[in-house]
Amino acid sequence: MKTALLLIDLQNDFCPGGALGVVEGDATIAVANQAIAACLARNDTVIASQDWHPAEHRSFAINSNAQVGTLGELEGLPQVWWPVHCVQGSLGADLHAQLDRQSIEAIFRKGEDPDIDSYSAFFDNGHRAQTALDGWLKERDITQLAVMGLATDYCVKFSVLDALRLGYQTQVIIDGCRGVNLQPDDSEQALAAMQSAGAQLVTLSQFIQR
Repeated sequence: MKTALLLIDLQNDFCPGGALGVVEGDATIAVANQAIAACLARNDTVIASQDWHPAEHRSFAINSNAQVGTLGELEGLPQVWWPVHCVQGSLGADLHAQLDRQSIEAIFRKGEDPDIDSYSAFFDNGHRAQTALDGWLKERDITQLAVMGLATDYCVKFSVLDALRLGYQTQVIIDGCRGVNLQPDDSEQALAAMQSAGAQLVTLSQFIQR
């Protein structure tokens, strides 16, 4: 069985000092680099997703006359209103400089449609359109995924749930994830939801030793 490590949105804007900085978000980078090294040693594939929003994206609070961090509705779907982040071509949208970027075989961008948010690396939030990720994995007969990144309670969670629905055996490297935590237990609940949907929660050392 072929395995891929899927790194979710390890971008400057999701790290401390970024526009939507996650507490300890940059602590995921060292974990990612160790996971990448393990994958290279056993010829596993390394891929990444990248939030890639146009400046006029309607999930940005400023573009929808909303308050950052509050809940609303966009295109008939529940929507958290976010600060402007990961704008296409910006420094904030870049992958973190300390990440071993040259070992990443492919990057899948999401959130490019200004009218709908896209947490998952596979689909937009309404499952109305999909990225190239599933097709790319199937072309290469990859059936197992190990997922980590930012943020636990949004893009990691929805990527993992979609991976499971699509039939991938899926692990979550828990020490390689950090959450937004609009509510204090959001990350804990997200991990529980992923596990109950069929994901295996593992530590970095368990992933390296498998």
